[in-house]
Amino acid sequence: MDFHLDRQRPSREQLQHIQGWGADLDRKNRPAVPMEHMPPRFIDPQPGQPVQQAQTVEVFCSPERPGITPIFGTAQPPKGLSGMIRRAAYKQTENDIRHWLMLLLADRVNVVEGVIDDLAHGHVPNVLGEMGIRAEMRHNPAGLVKKAAIVTALAGATWYLMSSRRSRR
Repeated sequence: MDFHLDRQRPSREQLQHIQGWGADLDRKNRPAVPMEHMPPRFIDPQPGQPVQQAQTVEVFCSPERPGITPIFGTAQPPKGLSGMIRRAAYKQTENDIRHWLMLLLADRVNVVEGVIDDLAHGHVPNVLGEMGIRAEMRHNPAGLVKKAAIVTALAGATWYLMSSRRSRR
C-alpha cells in the first residue's frame, strides 16, 4: 500500500540537477557509451556446451548434479580444516540445512586459518581495518558502540568464568 499518496512525483526539470540522472536520454551524456557494444554482447550465444576446463585442483560438486561444471574457479582450492569441513558439506544435498551451515562454518574457519597463516609468515594482520572499523565509526557509530559493548561483556564473562574455575581447584 502506498502511504505517500499526497506526494507528487518530481518533474523532469526538478531532477535534472542530479548528476547522471536520465541515463536513458542523450547518448553523449551517458558515461558507459564508449564501452557499450552494438549489438549488445551475449545476445547470440554460441551453440553447444563450453569447452571443459582442465581440473588442476580439487573441485567440489553437488550430489544433485553429477560431474563438475564446464567452467569453475581455482583461485582458492580447499585446504586445512576449512577444506575438510567443505568436503563434508558437499556430501550433503543442497536442500539440507547442514550443507549450508557447514559451508558458513568453513568460511569462518578459513578466516582464522588465514590470520594464523599471516602470523606464521611474520605478518601481523590489521583485523580491525579489514573489518571496516573506520567506515563503521563514520557511518554507524551507535552500532559500533553496541558491538563493542557486546564483545566486552562476552570477554568479561569468559574471563570471569575461567578465573572462577581456577580458584575452585
